Amino acid sequence: MAFDINVIKEVYRQMPGRIEKARQLVGRPLTLSEKILYSHLWDDNAAKAYERGKDYVDFAPDRIALQDATAQMALLQFMQAGKSKVAVPTTTHCDHLIQAKNGAGTDLQSALNTSNEVFNFLESVSNKYGLGFWKPGAGIIHQVVLENYAFPGGMMIGTDSHTVNAGGLGMIAIGVGGADAVDVMAGMAWELKFPKLIGVKLTGKLSGWTAPKDVILKVAGIVSAKGGTGAVVEYFGEGAIGMSCTGKGTICNMGAEIGATTSTFGYDESMERYLRATDRADVADAANLVKEHLTGDAEVYANPEHYFDQVIEINLSELSPLLNGPFTPDLSTKAGSDMKEIATKNEWPLKVEWGLIGSCTNSSYEDLSRAASIAQQALDKGLGIKAEFGINPGSEKVRYTADRDGILSVFEQLDAKIFTNACGPCIGQWARYEDPKNAPKNSIIHSFNRNFAKRADGNPNTHAFVASPEMVAAITIAGRLDFNPMKDSLINNQGEEVMLDEPTGWELPPKGFEVKDDGYLAPEEDGSGVVIKVSPESERLQLLDPFEPIGNTIDAAKLLIKAHGKCTTDHISMAGPWLRFRGHLDNISNNCLIGAVNAYNMKTNFVKNQLNGEYDAVPSTARAYKAANVKSIVVGDHNYGEGSSREHAAMEPRHLGVAAVLVKSFARIHETNLKKQGMLGLTFDTESDYDLIQEDDTFDFVDLNAFAPGKPLTIHANHADGSKDVIIANHTYNDSQIEWYNEGSALNLIKKQNA
Repeated sequence: MAFDINVIKEVYRQMPGRIEKARQLVGRPLTLSEKILYSHLWDDNAAKAYERGKDYVDFAPDRIALQDATAQMALLQFMQAGKSKVAVPTTTHCDHLIQAKNGAGTDLQSALNTSNEVFNFLESVSNKYGLGFWKPGAGIIHQVVLENYAFPGGMMIGTDSHTVNAGGLGMIAIGVGGADAVDVMAGMAWELKFPKLIGVKLTGKLSGWTAPKDVILKVAGIVSAKGGTGAVVEYFGEGAIGMSCTGKGTICNMGAEIGATTSTFGYDESMERYLRATDRADVADAANLVKEHLTGDAEVYANPEHYFDQVIEINLSELSPLLNGPFTPDLSTKAGSDMKEIATKNEWPLKVEWGLIGSCTNSSYEDLSRAASIAQQALDKGLGIKAEFGINPGSEKVRYTADRDGILSVFEQLDAKIFTNACGPCIGQWARYEDPKNAPKNSIIHSFNRNFAKRADGNPNTHAFVASPEMVAAITIAGRLDFNPMKDSLINNQGEEVMLDEPTGWELPPKGFEVKDDGYLAPEEDGSGVVIKVSPESERLQLLDPFEPIGNTIDAAKLLIKAHGKCTTDHISMAGPWLRFRGHLDNISNNCLIGAVNAYNMKTNFVKNQLNGEYDAVPSTARAYKAANVKSIVVGDHNYGEGSSREHAAMEPRHLGVAAVLVKSFARIHETNLKKQGMLGLTFDTESDYDLIQEDDTFDFVDLNAFAPGKPLTIHANHADGSKDVIIANHTYNDSQIEWYNEGSALNLIKKQNA
């Protein structure tokens, strides 16, 4: 039986009436995304038709998921909210703090040895406040959610940008910062700008070497890494119906890489099969009773251009295997000769040193079985592998079943390392190098979602390419980036020329899923007696002090850094070794913006301290300004804050005295995180004004005392020569968000209201 089945049945009970009311207000047929959004309004039934991309709307999500790296800060904040129990079903998953090095057994034990303080904290807080707890080794949060909690037509939020994976089971699942999660855990509404809608019509059928991964790699190449910002991507058509549930999850998962609010598919037989295979027949039965409401109206899919803001059509029968990268997930290249030509032109290393399969994107039973079919051919045809090989199963259920069915032994016979059921290399938790900064130029290929510089192994010279698991397996066998298994042959250990056959696999395990211990711990019914201890001397955990309001006067603020080019959350708050400080705000603030490139010298972590004229690290300079009671600002380029949902990228600058972030454009989650922490997130009205900002500038916010929705702010950029430029800065704050700013943070407002 499913977790929280009564919650699911209540959603389905209310859905028909709410959808019909919304259809009357909107005055037309509805997309699936609209049906789910309108049926999860905080005020029950819709009172108006909301304008996409403009109206802020309060929603009531059905559940929340937290991963261990972000859960620490989220739960530290929730502890201040004055609540005895979470208001909606919530789970904590320990998947980020396990480093891949030697293999599952030793790596998991090493994580328990080094992070036990954090795991114990998360377990005790979960137990006290009524959260389900998934132990280290239980699996990657999004795979575990898909197997246990996701349900068609539901709405969930999670403190990880790839929460969107649950769209593979027909949810509206959205990545948020911890402060957003705290609002909902505390029983408050969750606010979101009503999203625009992108429809992707899939025709034809996947076959041969093409895989669901190629669909999203193709979409990313079409719309770019920011093209989905502020939109829900809804997939439909015969090609969508013919795809497996976990394949749909893969596509939705990487919607985060185009900036999409989320992605989703309509309920169909593949979802029903997956629900029944994962012991949730009760959910499938309940969904079948309302299945007409769990997909878009027929008129919508017949004439999508009338109902979506943008429509993309992809013929799956014509799709080719793709490799995306390096250094950005939206640069698509066809496998084979196209890759050879482009890689040679750009001096990308053609030799591949590692192939990695797993992550929350591609670690299902189906993924492993299809990759294993290629690995088995290498054994049968005497090929071996030319690159090193690593596998991360998505969950203990997947790992145990794949091991039972002989899938893992195939990889092991090729000397692959089976890592822990955890994120591992995908998030930089990979002990590949002793000194990654001085590591050589090289190429790797993986089935992950992100491939920013230094993302996987900390080496800025690693060229990482994203592909399907089966293509990763094939290229790992060949050892070359330009290998095309559809056309190219290989020489085996007998000197014979052989070719790889098309991959095969199982959508679901033929003998069913099986597991002995899935790693779940249920909370106590009454957690009031649970004591949570945080040592004042701890380097890993630190109880939070509320932020003081910045106020309506900002004069002579110093420029901390003007970031050049791409500045993701990995640049603002690196992962990897820094994950160990995710529960200690002051310690982790020592990585604040150390990966951002200073526009004035093109160096990282080397900025001018205007107080003494010397150059220093970004965090040190920020601390100097803060100690002198001087506010600072950050200036950035397009899509600032792209990537992970980590709110540390907002909390660290806030902690170090940054009052405002002024950029050409924001990634959605990061802009919200800045607002939640009581900061100013602003955009240039004229993008070229970015070029006016000089290294020694100070800034006066001349009309901040009149901060109001829809009213731009005026900033004087005062230059060292006595001249100044007037900068008009736009913002998207509404009345409630301005109240967060005035109170110092959204959490401060929650505490005030609870008191």
